[in-house]
Amino acid sequence: MSRRKRRPQEHENTDRWLVSYADFITLLFAFFVVMYSMSSINEGKYRVLSDTMEEAFKTPPKSPEPIQIGKERKSLKTVETTVDEINLLGIKPDIIPHAQQMEHIADDLQRDLAPLVNKKLIKITRDKLWVKVELNNRILFASGDARLTERGYPILKKLAEAVRSLPNHIDVEGHTDNLPIRTSIYPSNWELSAARAASVVHLFMRDGVDPKHLSAIGYGQYRPIADNHTAQGRRRNRRVVVVILADKNARRMMEIEQKE
Repeated sequence: MSRRKRRPQEHENTDRWLVSYADFITLLFAFFVVMYSMSSINEGKYRVLSDTMEEAFKTPPKSPEPIQIGKERKSLKTVETTVDEINLLGIKPDIIPHAQQMEHIADDLQRDLAPLVNKKLIKITRDKLWVKVELNNRILFASGDARLTERGYPILKKLAEAVRSLPNHIDVEGHTDNLPIRTSIYPSNWELSAARAASVVHLFMRDGVDPKHLSAIGYGQYRPIADNHTAQGRRRNRRVVVVILADKNARRMMEIEQKE
């Protein structure tokens, strides 16, 4: 009886895990390469940015002196405004040509309203960005009232005639003193000052001023120009101010000036 040869027993391959491990290591390496490339700084761009910032802070202002537009007038208030200030406020440079027109507008008003100015019924002040015409409330309204007086009508009509051909925006401001008011019509000085400004706006509109160019603003007693502790100061604070603006951004400049 012949004996069969036994075939040698095959050993199981226990090294297959190395394939999966190698794949894992490869993916992990690729992951860290991507992360490193994302976090590395572009030295060239960083150097350009750094040099630009350093140069900007070293450069002196280009316009250290205010720009004078028109002639200086001793009798009228002039507030200097530099180009740098305008740019810092985000105002477009094209406001400068408009500002040049304000000198002519102020001259025309000074000439056309000279009789009222001489009688001290109105006061005109100018700036490069606006012209103000101030009217005392005592010639326009009775105490605690927002209805125009008979004396006030011709004054405002003359002013409306002088400004109705202008393309500029016009703000009409109402101001009061600090004496409290509380009526069924005007619960406080806010309502009274706003109603007085609105009365002037309505008259301007009826006399041909474009209503799209008009705004009525009530400030109550919160923008005084004199001491409210005296009768004379309170009389000065009770006023209506017609403001002719060079540009829509001029209002921002005015608000900053009044806060200083």
